[in-house]
Amino acid sequence: MAALTWNEALALQQPRMDHTHREFVELLAGVEEALALEREELADRLAGFIVHTQLHFAQEERWMATLGFAAENCHAFQHAHVLQVLRAVQARLADEGDVDTVGLLVDELGKWFVVHAQSTDAALAQTMAECGFDPETGSL
Repeated sequence: MAALTWNEALALQQPRMDHTHREFVELLAGVEEALALEREELADRLAGFIVHTQLHFAQEERWMATLGFAAENCHAFQHAHVLQVLRAVQARLADEGDVDTVGLLVDELGKWFVVHAQSTDAALAQTMAECGFDPETGSL
């Protein structure tokens, strides 16, 4: 069973955010699939997932900054922590060949993402809607 699959409970009715979240779910599934493949393939997929996640989080943080969220907020803190863990697991895979820890990461990240999307991301999407924020142009 997949650690995370896209479902309507994850949809926030914010098209750009929902698109990015779908990509996150698909790329995480690709990492999970690669657990059964060669380590090089797993490392490549994990690297691609990390790049996407960095861009994904940076995009949300730009939106939050435009909307006046404090730079040091719980949402951004969660992003920073997840990126720190991703990099540590990536290093462990590279240095020690630790595939099991990547598997744990996939499982835990799947659980975390559901809660994150339905709480902090949902609050961001609601704030964007209430303020008339256009994520395509970055304007209110």
